Amino acid sequence: MSSRNSSNMSTTRTLSGISEMENAKLGLDLVPAARRNLGFLRTVAESPWLHQKPTLVEAIRRYNDLWMPLMSHLTAESTAIPVVHPPIDIEWVWFCHTLNPGNYRQYCESKFSKLIGKPAIFNDENEEYALLRCRDFWVRRYPNEPFENEADSDVGVSDVAIDEELLEEVTKNRFLYSKFSEPYRSEVVYLIAARQRYKGFLFMVHRSIDFGSNLVPASDIMLMWLIHQSYPTIYAEDLKELEVDLGKVLTVWDKVKEKEVEETKKLWERTFDQPYEKAGGEIALKLDGGVLLKPPVYWEVSDTDVNTKYKPLLPRFLLEVCVFVRLRDKMKAMQEDIRRDMLRLRIVRCHRELKLGKPMSDFSHSSWRKAWHLYCEFGTKGVMVELRRHGGYCFKGNSVQDTVTFYWNDLLRAPSLSLEKEDEEVKMITSITPPVQAPYLLKCVPDHVTDDSGAMISDVILRMNQYRPQEGRWLSRTVLDHAGRECFVIRIRVGEGFWRRGGETPSAVKWEDRIIEIREGSWSYVAGSIGTSPAKVVGTAIPKEPAEQWKAAWHLSTGDELMIGGVSSSVSGLSFCIKNQSAESTVKLLKGRKMQYQVKKKGSVTKDEEWQIHEEIEEEEEDEEEGFLTLIRMTEDNPIGRATALLNWKLLVVELLPEEDAVFVLLVCICILRSVSEMKKEDLGGLLIRRRLKEEKIGTRDWGSVVLHPSSCSSSITSPHIEPWYWNAKASIKSEGASNITMQPAITAGYSPEEGGDKLYKRGILA
Repeated sequence: MSSRNSSNMSTTRTLSGISEMENAKLGLDLVPAARRNLGFLRTVAESPWLHQKPTLVEAIRRYNDLWMPLMSHLTAESTAIPVVHPPIDIEWVWFCHTLNPGNYRQYCESKFSKLIGKPAIFNDENEEYALLRCRDFWVRRYPNEPFENEADSDVGVSDVAIDEELLEEVTKNRFLYSKFSEPYRSEVVYLIAARQRYKGFLFMVHRSIDFGSNLVPASDIMLMWLIHQSYPTIYAEDLKELEVDLGKVLTVWDKVKEKEVEETKKLWERTFDQPYEKAGGEIALKLDGGVLLKPPVYWEVSDTDVNTKYKPLLPRFLLEVCVFVRLRDKMKAMQEDIRRDMLRLRIVRCHRELKLGKPMSDFSHSSWRKAWHLYCEFGTKGVMVELRRHGGYCFKGNSVQDTVTFYWNDLLRAPSLSLEKEDEEVKMITSITPPVQAPYLLKCVPDHVTDDSGAMISDVILRMNQYRPQEGRWLSRTVLDHAGRECFVIRIRVGEGFWRRGGETPSAVKWEDRIIEIREGSWSYVAGSIGTSPAKVVGTAIPKEPAEQWKAAWHLSTGDELMIGGVSSSVSGLSFCIKNQSAESTVKLLKGRKMQYQVKKKGSVTKDEEWQIHEEIEEEEEDEEEGFLTLIRMTEDNPIGRATALLNWKLLVVELLPEEDAVFVLLVCICILRSVSEMKKEDLGGLLIRRRLKEEKIGTRDWGSVVLHPSSCSSSITSPHIEPWYWNAKASIKSEGASNITMQPAITAGYSPEEGGDKLYKRGILA
């Protein structure tokens, strides 16, 4: 095979098979409808009161006896659907009922002799107007019925007539939002692509009337289908116009058989010559074998980013990527080449060392196969696929025959967020999801000792200050973000006084003066690695006298109080408490990796194994969970709480959602490390290190820039740098050449006398 440039390859392919249906417009604009209803489903999911049985029973009564008769009355003299919007409890019951179109039609025709539709209201102002208008109609028709659901959750429902069938319908959809909770699903560009694929699905069903198996919608198609169903009159008219019968399409993912999934994939490929699944369009269900691969990243919608006030802290954006490969038919006669050739995945930027290989023999000529499934930061720019050939008898290694590059910006402009490129031997299709803001990743690395002004202890600084002695001694930690950029400097006060040749030396400060401060920005370097810390202080922690049951206490500038206790000599016996009387939410620190950060040893589980795995997690060795704390925020509306940050106080590493304050989490992390080191009389997290350790060059393997999905993993791939950092934190975070951050005896010899000896820092940290 001759080497040639990827620019010779073809570019975009779309769902060309649906061209004859393009003019058959749907009666509903599914893009704004999906955006609005995803917001509604999220509100329902975050409203625990709405799922309590007394509330649901009352909501169903109000729906059956009040709302539907009112809608029938309002449409008695006109086929137009009135612009009215019901209370949320009725809207939820109505939404769930419409997701069973056959039952809903039978219900409406038996009670009202017509199919009752739903108004298409997607604008907030129009929705508010429709709600007020609905209230007026309600009060006039039902003066003795409250407009809002006033059911008491503490009162039983034994004496109330229950519509069991509708109650079951509503109850089974309680967790519907969790299937579509990824934040990219609300992005317009994603919804436009999903709408196109839904049209393609309708076309495939239209063309496959005699198809023998049930069809299984991918998640993006399922989303559009459910939204379409929730507007019953429009849905019925559209399907009649398009001559489509969706009776064979499965709505319950958990009951799908693997055979049905495979048959649906084959039918889609025969219809469109494209893979059925795509990034953001997977079939996330439990098959007959009970297989369910948990995504390795946590997608969560955050309404606000409280960290925009810190200018050096840049947001991190993540997207999902799938690369599918299929051999061209002509390769059937070239079996020798297939055995010698392989494909290698590379990243354009940020992770140059990444090399993921797949033998060409892994792919077939008849169907598309997912070669790689991964998550990339938008700053990686794109992926490159190299076609490589192994050398002959006289040659070792392999050589690049061709390179195909997919850039994120090109994919975002593609109609279906997918691009196909091909040459004479192989076809490749890459698909992505829109980039969305992901959690911040921050790690603290050791740096030089500084004085009270924030300048590093150095002869360079002395000369700049005309040899005026530097007062005070502070340990410093530089906070790096996911791309290795400096965004904060943490300073820990240890000593006071001057150092003069033959004169006085610094001494350890009193316990109450051992303050911690965080400064916003990066170092101002004046000579090589010597410089001064930024001037702006954005956070402080001051030690205070702990209560009787606690060993240490800190007052944080955020208004919080952190208490640390220990009931044994081991780290596992530690306890933590955070209080803030004026805060709207309560913060709790749970030991270990909890909620979305919980690490399951197995990639796939069956229902019968869930309890067994839970027990295994509880029995994990202490060193795997040691140092990890999950920060939970609880509010009045959400008493269970939400994990907003994961921190490892021994490694000084944090991952936090945009809604969580980075400075607060960093203060908690460093206060715990300093306190526990003092309590245990041991340098647990390498606080005594007073030099910047060598870091990987930016772009070599930027932290968190690429995460591989378990479906793409193999036994030969063991690098912790393509796993979530907390799966193997020590290996993922360590600096180059630093195998153990707590043991650096060779570095001690390089410390200057001006910085103060080890005794000073041990007295300041371990005393």
